[in-house]
Amino acid sequence: HIAQTITNSHQLCYNFTEMQKQKIRRRNRQPSPLVAQHYAVDGKQSRLQRLRDFINRHRIATMCICGAILIAIGGAVAFVLTYRAPVADTAYHAPAKKAPKPAEKYYSHLNGIEVTSKDDLSKPVTAIMIENSPDARPHSGLKQAEVVYEAIAEGGITRFLTLFQQHKPQLIGPVRSLRMYYVDWLAPYQASVAHVGGSHASLQEVRNGKYRDIDQFFNGGSYWRANDRRPPHNVYTSFEKLDALNAGKGYKSSQFTSFARADGKASDKPNAVSIDINFSSSWYNTHYDYDKASNTYLRSIGGQASNDREEGRLAPSIVIALHVNETTVMEDGWRQSIVTNGTGTATVFQNGTAAECTWRKNDRFSPLELIDAAGKPVALNRGQTWIAAVPNSSGGGVSWQ
Repeated sequence: HIAQTITNSHQLCYNFTEMQKQKIRRRNRQPSPLVAQHYAVDGKQSRLQRLRDFINRHRIATMCICGAILIAIGGAVAFVLTYRAPVADTAYHAPAKKAPKPAEKYYSHLNGIEVTSKDDLSKPVTAIMIENSPDARPHSGLKQAEVVYEAIAEGGITRFLTLFQQHKPQLIGPVRSLRMYYVDWLAPYQASVAHVGGSHASLQEVRNGKYRDIDQFFNGGSYWRANDRRPPHNVYTSFEKLDALNAGKGYKSSQFTSFARADGKASDKPNAVSIDINFSSSWYNTHYDYDKASNTYLRSIGGQASNDREEGRLAPSIVIALHVNETTVMEDGWRQSIVTNGTGTATVFQNGTAAECTWRKNDRFSPLELIDAAGKPVALNRGQTWIAAVPNSSGGGVSWQ
């Protein structure tokens, strides 16, 4: 035990001695405060010197770096000064809607009625001569005629030149012969003309190659004779046959100018509700009673209602009295002659009123015009237009109340 104790004592002494040596070594490695301060100052000066050396060696790069830093700082400052937090727009603004473009409307050049499409405006016009002797009444297809010219054909007996474009009745007649002044009235419409022969002068004119002549003499299959009437008051036709005839001859459209048109309105102060138009005798003199409800004129002839056999009372929207010079001349026999070109007076009945104006037709192929006192075209109501050629001579006349 004594030996062990001595050994342990020597070990403790050794350990203590070593610890003391280590402290001395550590103390010797650490510089004194003055030395440390000296080395610290030299280190700082060394780093600044190295920075100066770097700047001197890299002036352009240094300026670029500094510029970029300044720009970044400026942008950050501007953002901070100008930034505004977004504010939600709670109000909904619906996009403005464009008003739909109104559908374009088209109106017939012949009688002013509204038609379905632009193509309807150029449909072929067909003129048909219709008899008006007592044996020919009541007529067929007359109510659907869009324009009617009424004039004396012979011996005081009146006859109708009827014009069709939009309307297509399937029974028209009785069809009769042509006269020269009817040719003058139909020429501006670029119309086919359906008739059964005619006066020598009229046939020479329509057969000269300038017209669309569809005379029954040369187109018998497009006409027929009815069994319920005596000749010559029994020739009839239809638009089924006439349309096929026109198409076969290449008559597929008509270009023309006609009367100015306007929407009609019954007058609050009508001044012409009862109209008499005289041609020759009581068999052919006509009367019109204005019907305010329909804004039309109920037609009578020879003291009786003037009717279409299939469609009832004739009631045109407009009645026009043309005052014309009429004489009897010798052609291929004694014929009526009416001056159709030039000017004359006219009376227009529409909307329950009467208005005096001037009619004008420059030549055969020029349209008939109606001119008011101011020199402007007279606007006619839309609808069937009835034109009466009233002789200025004895027997003709117009009156109203």
